[in-house]
This record gives sequence, C-alpha cells and structure tokens, in this order.
Amino acid sequence: MRSQTKTLKHRPLGVRRSRDMTLYPSRLTLYDSSFPTFLLLAAVALLAFVGCGQRSDTVVSIALHPTKSNIIYLATDEAVYKSSDTGETWTRFEGELTRTRVISLAIDPTLSATVFAGTMGDGTYKSPDGGRTWHQFNAGIQKGTISAIVNQIVFNPRGTEMVYAATTVGVFRSMNGGRNWVERMNGMNEVNFVVSLAIDPQRPHVIYAGTTGGVYRTINGAESWEKKSGGMVAADAKMASMALGVNGLAVDPTNSDVVYAGTTKGLYKSTDQGEHWAKIEGSIQNSYVSAIQMDPSQPSTLYLATSDRVQKSEDSGATWIPKINGLAATSIRSLQISPGDPHVLYVGTNGGGLYRSTDAGESWKRLPLTVVPIS
Repeated sequence: MRSQTKTLKHRPLGVRRSRDMTLYPSRLTLYDSSFPTFLLLAAVALLAFVGCGQRSDTVVSIALHPTKSNIIYLATDEAVYKSSDTGETWTRFEGELTRTRVISLAIDPTLSATVFAGTMGDGTYKSPDGGRTWHQFNAGIQKGTISAIVNQIVFNPRGTEMVYAATTVGVFRSMNGGRNWVERMNGMNEVNFVVSLAIDPQRPHVIYAGTTGGVYRTINGAESWEKKSGGMVAADAKMASMALGVNGLAVDPTNSDVVYAGTTKGLYKSTDQGEHWAKIEGSIQNSYVSAIQMDPSQPSTLYLATSDRVQKSEDSGATWIPKINGLAATSIRSLQISPGDPHVLYVGTNGGGLYRSTDAGESWKRLPLTVVPIS
C-alpha cells in the first residue's frame, strides 16, 4: 500500500471564549462567580463532547524529549502527534487515545520513553514505549462519580514513580507511576479546580498549586496545603474559590525563594516562597497568561504565552518585549523551551498551529502538521 502524506487543514473550534467564562482545556480557568460548580462541570463535559472529532490547528500541549531534541509530542484539539525529525513530519497516534481528548502531555525525565497524557474527563493514559501503545491509568483519579479533567502532570525529580496531577477535582498523587492515584487536598478547603503545579527543584517536597482561587503551597509532598495568595487574592474576597485563575507557575532553579505565577489577570512574583506576591506592572499588567517558561541556563530570562502575543523579559520580569516576528497567530496557548538549547522555543496557538524559534524568540517559523503513516 502506497504511503500518502497529508497536511491538516485548519478548522476553527466552535467554542472559543465568552466574556463570562474563559475555558482553555489545557489550563482550565473558570472564574465567573455566578456559575454554580455543578453547572461548570456540566459545561466542561459538554464542551469536551462537542469538541471531539473536530480537526483543528489549536495546539493545547507540547512535550519535548529531555535529551533528544528531534523528538516532540503534540496534543491538538483532535489528536496526539509525535515528530522524530524536529517537527518536519508527524505521526498521529491511534488506538486508545482516539477515544478521548488529550489536553496535557508529560514525559518522564528519567525514563524518557514513558509519556503521560492527561485527558478531558477520562483520567490519565500512559505509554511505556514512546507513544506506540497507550494504557489507561486512572484508578482513583476522580471524586465520587465525577471523572477528573487532567490539566497538568508533573514528576518528582528525585523519583519519577511519584507523579502529581492537577485536575478539576483536586490534586492527586501516585506513588507507583500512575497505576493508582490518591486525592491530596488536605487544606484546600475553598477550591476544587487545580489548574497548574510546580515543584521546587531544590526541595521537591515543596510544591505550588495554581487554582481558580490563587496559589496553595505544600512543604510535605502534598500531605497538606496552605493558601499562599497574599497580594494576589484579598482575604475577604467574595467567592474566593473563583477569585483568580493561576494558569502557570515557575520556580527559579537557582534561587527557589523566587516563584512566578501567570494568571488570568497578569503575572505575579514572590521572593519568599509564596508568602507574599507582587503584581508585575507595565505592558503585561492585566494580560491573560496561559503559560510561563524560564530559561534554565539563565533564570532571569522569562517567556510568557498570553492571549495576544509572546512576551520576553531578560531582567526577571522588570521589563517585557513582545516577540511576534513571524507569528501569524498571536493567541498563544502553550509554550516550551528546548531542554538542550534554550534558544529553541515552541509555541502552540489557538487555531494557528505550531511555531518554532531558533533564536530565543526573535523570529518564528510555522511547522505544519504534515502527517505520515506509522511504519
């Protein structure tokens, strides 16, 4: 049978954003206080059902191989793909993953053939062989009869059998590589929706959780949590559980007292492990931040994915410069820095596909999702 090569055509999603509720499945942010929680969950489930089967160039998650820069995993609104040639061609995963909608991807930094996929209401899937086969790993990752929408998966850097998941029904932890999950929400009394997680690389028992009501911190590996939203969410805020969506978190690898939080209403910075937060003013003051990345070789260099551009700072957030040369689509959904070369970045857009920069964001080139059959 002769192989055929095809390029995916763009079809815009039927659902984008409303003025009352912003929904990005890979960074779920629901903050309209007029919506009861059960209605929000129902709306999420409906959106997941409507979205399945559509073909789209909306890139919801990017995962880069920790040592092989040519290998990229990609989740769009309709499928999961892998490239082994730095994005020139792609294979689309079939089998188990075609039954669900993937909104987050994560590669085990130690066993790099192991890939996790977080789904929209179907728990987690795990591949032990670089995506060739997938197995559902969702035992316990739910609340009652409500299945979890898995927004992010992170690994403990000192033992990757310990995995954490940020979901719409809380934080979950697995001690056996995802085979079983246990809810870890002690102290998170006001919130259920957990959007993002970040582990302190120097002290992996310290973890930050971004929720729809600000930031929480654990100092004992998720056994218990404390709210750490001073300067971010007012103590007397009405509907505190929906006061501020925190879509992304980053801990400085050289000075873990410094933490950044990208939110639905701008970027915040803490210099005391989250005890106090200050909003970064200027050109990004009230930007919707969907992702934040820190240059691992130069932590004072930060990149933001926002609703209208990529922003870069080279002075720890004091000043920002838009980096949009070559970006035909500027609503940015996902952002990753190559582990092997901090000058190489990838961004996924809302409806405009995937872009790569090889010069630290100075220019961007679109990478079409050209699909080739799996050999």
